Formats: sequence, structure tokens, C-alpha cells
Amino acid sequence: MWDKKKPDTPQAAVPEQKNLLANKESTDAVRPVDAMANRETGWLGSSLHVKGGITGSEDLLIDGSVEGLIQLDERKLTVGATAKVTADITARDVVVYGYVKGNVRARGRIEIKKNGCVIGNLTTAQIMIEDGADFKGSIEIDRGSEREAVSSRAASAAAGAGPKSI
Repeated sequence: MWDKKKPDTPQAAVPEQKNLLANKESTDAVRPVDAMANRETGWLGSSLHVKGGITGSEDLLIDGSVEGLIQLDERKLTVGATAKVTADITARDVVVYGYVKGNVRARGRIEIKKNGCVIGNLTTAQIMIEDGADFKGSIEIDRGSEREAVSSRAASAAAGAGPKSI
């Protein structure tokens, strides 16, 4: 009963992701690891500084500093606790744990977490500002964007839900 060995299975990738999240100084580690496993996520580390535009077709976690324009139309942008972003942002969803100065437009949802700070105007379908967050600007609720974001999420989920060949 106690002598049985568990068969070796190729599950090394999942624990490595958990360790990677635990070692990052971002509070986005509360996000389920399974949700990350299904998506590509880029990471701009805390020692990196970018001046210019960022565009892409994958989710992005920023822990460094960015000055310019960030455009991730169908993806999620997470501004980590150590991040300082001075940029206009366009994304599907935006979560702010750090500092953002600039206008933020999200087709789905904008979240400003407990110690997050946003100075600028927000345009989104859904907004969440936690107690302890700083915000200075205006908020425009755009319900038309919400319908488009929900339909694009459903389409991307359906595309990944089919059988996979090896």
C-alpha cells in the first residue's frame, strides 16, 4: 500500500509555471494557473524600460516601465505592482496593480486593484475599482464594446475546445 510508486507523467511544465508565478513580484499571481496555460502571455520584467509603441496578439504582463502607446486589441494587459506606465492603452481587458498615466480603452473590462493608480480617462463596458485604489479622470461606459468582447471570448473559447491532434 505505501510501497507503490506513482508512474512518471509529463507534468513538469505545470509546476514550473506555478514556481515562475511565485517568483514574480506581481500580484497577478492570484490568477489561476490553468487560465494561463491556455494562453500565450508576454512578460516585460521590472528592470526593462520601453519608449515607443507596443502592439501584439498575446496577453501581456508589464512589471517594468513603458512610455508610448500600448495596443493589444483582443488581449489582456496586466500592469504589475512594480510597473510604471505612461501610455494610452487599448486592449480587451486591462488590470492595474501598479501606476498608469494615460487614457485606457478596454472592450471588455478595466480593473484597478487595491494599490493601483490610474490618472486618465477610462472607456469600457465594465469597470471595477477596489477600495484603496487611486483614480483621477472620467469613466465612459460603452455597452457596445461589451457585446463584441463577449462574442470574441466565446469564439476563442470554442476554437480551443475542439479535439487536438498530436
